[in-house]
Amino acid sequence: MTTANIQSQASSGFDHDPYTAAFPELREFWQATERHQLLVKTCKQCERAHWYPRMFCPFCSSPDTEWREASGEGRIYAFSEVLRTEVPYVLAYVRLAEGPVVMTNIVDCDPDQLKIDQPVRVLFRPAQEGRSFPVFTPI
Repeated sequence: MTTANIQSQASSGFDHDPYTAAFPELREFWQATERHQLLVKTCKQCERAHWYPRMFCPFCSSPDTEWREASGEGRIYAFSEVLRTEVPYVLAYVRLAEGPVVMTNIVDCDPDQLKIDQPVRVLFRPAQEGRSFPVFTPI
């Protein structure tokens, strides 16, 4: 699906979400999460995926980038259980199969059983603002 097609589709509350309104270049990413698809920006020149999404490739400086669907699989690069909060959670960096490392949460698991380099897969959870966001769970 092209960027033009996605932008022409009716919004799912994106126009009322202050975050997505502030970062229109991420609209395609957030629309994909509604379909439970994880997208990563990829350079069409050097073919390297990168995160955080940018208009220019951080590796070769090419402005020729596009969104591509990721496999949704990765491995835990680092993690920490956050306990000093009303609801404890696991904050982690996950290296996607496509290469980039993303900051995320690990869910639906016993934090004491997590290990570095453990395989994980993406899930999508609703945010208070209405959009879905990617989290990961052990495979």
